[in-house]
Amino acid sequence: MDIEKKVLLLGILKKKEDETLSDVLISLEEAKVFSLKQGKQYLKELKKESLIVDNELSVSGLVKAKEVELEFKI
Repeated sequence: MDIEKKVLLLGILKKKEDETLSDVLISLEEAKVFSLKQGKQYLKELKKESLIVDNELSVSGLVKAKEVELEFKI
């Protein structure tokens, strides 16, 4: 998995309750992680991989995001 997709998963995991996926994409674009267009593509891929369902992390998405979180802590 690309580092940018991992950062996106982590961003979704850490998003505030009132934030949307679009807010997360915009925040990451402003941080120069990726362009908004690329972020939307990553989001589409994560949905295709069933890591995101109904604009929330699925159980498998949550597990993967927790793995990414641990990976970045090392």
